[in-house]
Amino acid sequence: MTTAPKIQTRDTALGAPGADRLRITEIFFSLQGEARTVGFPTVFIRLTGCPLRCGYCDTEYAFYGGQWLAMDDILQRVAEFAPRYVTVTGGEPLAQRPCRDLLARLSEQAYQVSLETSGALDVSGIDARVSIVMDLKTPGSGEEQKNLYSNIAKLTHKDQIKFVICDRSDYEWSRAKFAEYKLDQVCEVLFSPCHGQLNPTDLAEWILQDRLPVRLQIQLHKILWHDARGH
Repeated sequence: MTTAPKIQTRDTALGAPGADRLRITEIFFSLQGEARTVGFPTVFIRLTGCPLRCGYCDTEYAFYGGQWLAMDDILQRVAEFAPRYVTVTGGEPLAQRPCRDLLARLSEQAYQVSLETSGALDVSGIDARVSIVMDLKTPGSGEEQKNLYSNIAKLTHKDQIKFVICDRSDYEWSRAKFAEYKLDQVCEVLFSPCHGQLNPTDLAEWILQDRLPVRLQIQLHKILWHDARGH
């Protein structure tokens, strides 16, 4: 399969941290591979750093490094693509305090903005126009103990909760959490098979057998570009 070229903006010299700066791993234009806007051309802003170490993480390169970029420079890079959709991701974006300001400023530009977060950090204070896509970490991730369950009450119908499921045990755990927190009354729920660990067909059959009102999510970018960085 031919791999589509990564669309990347120019490099900027490493600067100093500050209230109007964020450490950025990459900014790129691709198709959204997950969640409600899957398949739509989207600008991704990947922030550097993460307090979690999930066993299946496919963005370990975002744990360290990156460049300190001024907020205005980030907004300019995004504007160069003239997008409709913008996703702020990581790493863990909320680990950087100015992330909330970035989300608000992106929303002011009339982009449809989403935030991908691990659910380990407080989601309070995020601009109401932003769609939050929040993980609940399964036992198979190795980071179940980091889940901040108080976040669930802060979500609304425009948000989504995602479970990355590694095996049948993870599925049973996720189904129990779905029932315990009545997640079908909170927002849309995504069950995603861990890439390379769980056959998507198996997960689909379990969902159907239990008549579980969740959306099966398969990572589109993994199908199109495998593990190529910047997609």
